[in-house]
Amino acid sequence: KFALRICFKLFSLQCEQIIQHLNHTIPGVNTAELCQRMQTSGIEINVGDLEKIANIISFLFSTAARNSLSTEELVTTLGNAVSTLPKHAVQVIRHVWNERGKSINVSEDSRSMATVGQFVDIKWKLGVAVSSDSCRSLKYPYVTVMLKVADPSGQITDKSFEMTIPQFQNFFRQFKEMAAVLETV
Repeated sequence: KFALRICFKLFSLQCEQIIQHLNHTIPGVNTAELCQRMQTSGIEINVGDLEKIANIISFLFSTAARNSLSTEELVTTLGNAVSTLPKHAVQVIRHVWNERGKSINVSEDSRSMATVGQFVDIKWKLGVAVSSDSCRSLKYPYVTVMLKVADPSGQITDKSFEMTIPQFQNFFRQFKEMAAVLETV
């Protein structure tokens, strides 16, 4: 029962984050973090399944907002469409929609803008490759860049890549050019 309570508490948190994402107050739903929290609580689930759930709930909430459904209309429609949904999950959806559903603003502009991902965070580190199987002494510096990006559906993913120092200098030069152009706008 404890694990089930934790599961629905985290499901509620996921629903809240989806509402925030639909309102453009957060860039996306961090399903990897939620998955890790669930697994730590003893709930067996993988990130892919949690992403599918997030996509379904996001579709459900955005469709309900577009059609201006009341809480009862949403729950009735959900009950007619999905008979296998656990009662507690329906209660969570009902509660979140009742509390926050009216705040969703689904406009044509926001839907057309949601076709590209959104930058969330960047981290970097400088490293030096000291040796490899084929070379005893490399002393090869590199920069590792780790990006957090929210895709159009709101799923946050991590992307990382390495660059040589000349590649990084070119990358940096391009960012400086973008900053200079932005200052003129």
